[in-house]
Amino acid sequence: MSTGYVTLSRQTGLMNEMRAVANNLANLSTTGFRREGVIFSEWVRAADGPSGSVSMGTARVRNTDLSQGVLSQTGGTFDFAIEGEGFFQIETPEGLRLTRAGSYTPGPAGELMNGDGHFLLDAGGAPVFAPPGVRSISLSPDGTLSADGTPLTQIGVVVPEDYTAMTRQGGTLFNPGGAVLPAENARVLQGFVEESNVDPILEIARMIEVQRTYELGQKFLEKESERQDSVIQTLTR
Repeated sequence: MSTGYVTLSRQTGLMNEMRAVANNLANLSTTGFRREGVIFSEWVRAADGPSGSVSMGTARVRNTDLSQGVLSQTGGTFDFAIEGEGFFQIETPEGLRLTRAGSYTPGPAGELMNGDGHFLLDAGGAPVFAPPGVRSISLSPDGTLSADGTPLTQIGVVVPEDYTAMTRQGGTLFNPGGAVLPAENARVLQGFVEESNVDPILEIARMIEVQRTYELGQKFLEKESERQDSVIQTLTR
């Protein structure tokens, strides 16, 4: 029975990895998306027999790839991209969230919002405004937003105080899981957006590898089931 449990635990982990790969490929064109994977780990439980234990694999922990994505020039006045570490701050009904997606639109009063209607926040945690009717809006590399040459505010680019506490909220949003700190090594570019950091070739290769490994595990389970049936039939004759 231990053999079956060990194989099933690995099959479950492979299924979780396949879901992560499929999600990555589905978000290949999603601005600011961060590639996700799973971490396989081993755990040991007591078991009858000479060894006294059995080792199993699990893959319940998700790992997010925070590497820089390609910066694409759009020329959009309210398209922003971060070069280096850090995240934009977004105000949501659930609280502060972080994102690398930088495409915004002015609301009726000039407040900058993402596609879900959530406000972009400045370094002080207040919504960023761009006054309607101004001739030009410019953004300096340190995040200072200016209207007709007059500084308005500084867009907040932050990092979580504890990266291990940060969790994916869904899509391109992350829950910092605690306090945030100003990003020290970051430049903000206007007229650019950061593409997804998913490499389609690597993901497809990974999908094939996971699928083949899963099929091998399935065949092993079938063979093991046949072996156990044969033993039972032999003992009951």
